[in-house]
Amino acid sequence: MTTSTRGASAPAVLVLEDGRTFRGRAYGAVGETFGEAVFSTGMTGYQETLTDPSYHRQVVVMTAPHIGNTGVNDEDPESQRIWVSGYVVRDPARTPSNWRSRRSLDEELTAQGVVGISGIDTRALTRHLRERGAMRVGIFSGEAIADEATLLAKVQAAPQMKGADLSGEVATAETYVVPAIGTKRFTVAAIDLGIKGMTPHRMAERGIEVHVLPATATAEDIYAVDPDGVFFSNGPGDPATADHPVSLMRAVLERSTPLFGICFGNQILGRALGFGTFKLKYGHRGINQPVQERGATGTWTGGKVEVTAHNHGFAVDAPLDAPSDTPFGRAEVSHVCLNDNVVEGLRLLDRPAFSVQYHPEAAAGPHDAAYLFDRFVSLMEGQRA
Repeated sequence: MTTSTRGASAPAVLVLEDGRTFRGRAYGAVGETFGEAVFSTGMTGYQETLTDPSYHRQVVVMTAPHIGNTGVNDEDPESQRIWVSGYVVRDPARTPSNWRSRRSLDEELTAQGVVGISGIDTRALTRHLRERGAMRVGIFSGEAIADEATLLAKVQAAPQMKGADLSGEVATAETYVVPAIGTKRFTVAAIDLGIKGMTPHRMAERGIEVHVLPATATAEDIYAVDPDGVFFSNGPGDPATADHPVSLMRAVLERSTPLFGICFGNQILGRALGFGTFKLKYGHRGINQPVQERGATGTWTGGKVEVTAHNHGFAVDAPLDAPSDTPFGRAEVSHVCLNDNVVEGLRLLDRPAFSVQYHPEAAAGPHDAAYLFDRFVSLMEGQRA
């Protein structure tokens, strides 16, 4: 990515890898950027979206037409920086209005060197991505934009998301600890594959001291903290490349330590159990995705529908109809997306392990799935007993 100074009036063009273009005005930094074009249907929570490490190397198209109303504050970021490669909006707010706002979204994008575009028909762009699928894209802004053939060649030379190994680029380099809030009840080792700040906070609220470990952590690193449970986080990239996290999870499953995975962690569990993964046509991204829990095993209540937050372009390929035999006992699909029947959760029936593809920590909401952290606590209580 190359950027220069802010220039809201500068011309900009968005070029998709299939040659379709959209012209608008610069939003944020002026320059050029590349990534995978994806769309998010959330009407709120744009600050959490921008700072979610799972969006690394993606250009996010917001389907809600008016973005930036509440500005940017210092409390809601999910990480220390914006991770999206580029940002696409239709009508940016002219003046933010919120008692917590410290600066405008345009100013924040500029300060962090994020190239964006505004004033384009995001509905038409979203329909195009739904019909053709997520694809590579470039945003170019400034007075001296090259001809479209040159820009298209640049886009088509950019790396694809399929086959990308990205978790190591967003994970912490050093272990850090998030202390329990109130009385400490448990210790959890969390593998950072792109973890969001709200995730250890949700565990801390339940009396869990969270040791956040790098993606390169070993089984020895995990058990050096004497954990009651192990957590595998969300993160970017193709799960087919994540061989080290898969091996690490298998080591945890061998010891029957209570295990919980979210998003990328769900795909890692799928691979650890012997299932494959695949790339979705345009993925699930937003905070209004309907998910249904399946079956009724033990304390799990089948049939409940939750409205959930999603950010994934890959999914687990696992049988929906009946439990499967795996190297770690029987496993079944626990949740499915009601829009397309994609696997949204897995659980083991013979070991204390489960995962979901969506985000129960969802800082911007909805909070239908927050109870899943309590289920993790129950697994650790059962193991301790």
